[in-house]
Formats: sequence, C-alpha cells, structure tokens
Amino acid sequence: MKNSFGFSLLFLLGACLLLAFSVLDQEPWVVPEKYQNLDNPITADDESMDIGKSLYNKHCKSCHGKEGLGDGSKAEQLDTPSGDFTDDYFTLQTDGSIYYKTVKGRDDMPSFEKKIPDSEDIWHVVNYIRSLAE
Repeated sequence: MKNSFGFSLLFLLGACLLLAFSVLDQEPWVVPEKYQNLDNPITADDESMDIGKSLYNKHCKSCHGKEGLGDGSKAEQLDTPSGDFTDDYFTLQTDGSIYYKTVKGRDDMPSFEKKIPDSEDIWHVVNYIRSLAE
C-alpha cells in the first residue's frame, strides 16, 4: 500500500513538473505597442454579445471551452495550453492585445485574419470573451 501511494505521488509530481516546464518553455506573446493601446470601437451591448457569442461558438469554443476556461473538446490535443479567459493573466490584458492575438495567432492558436475578416466581428468576439470572466 505504501509503495503504491509513493508511486502515485511521484507520478503526480512528475506530471505537474512536466506541465510546468511546458508552460514555462513557451515564449511570452509580445504584442506590438500599437495594438496594446488600441481602443475597442465596439460597445459591449446585447447585439455585440450575440454576434460575439455566435462567432465564439463557431471558432473558439472547441479549444477554449463553453465558459472560456481553456477546457474545450480539442484542448487536450494541443501542444500549448489553451488560454483560460477567466484568469488574471488574461483579464489584465488590453482589448487591443486580445484583438491582436485573435487576428494574428501563433503556435496552436490560429490566425483569424481570413476566418473572421471583418474587424468589427473580431471586436464582438473580444467583447464576448471579456464577459466570460465576469
């Protein structure tokens, strides 16, 4: 019994370290200052939320999850962690930074420049994503 517990504890510790190193190994996502300071031109009203939610469900939910926790059905297949829109790292970012990351993408996060070509629609998605942290 003691050996089984010790092995389980050792396995769990190893898995946690592996996860920590994979997250720490990721380069910081640098957002150009132009985008960091970009103001969101779309008011986060009911219409914006409806459009944003529809686009989110179509393009984002499979990785980021229904509630934006990074636990979507495809999240485990990714080489990099799917972002959790409710954690401080995310919520402290500017709308412009989120807009940039959505448009440009990197690693497992695809670019939505062609999938969502209307910039207003991307701003609707930013508004909806913000609502998930509330």
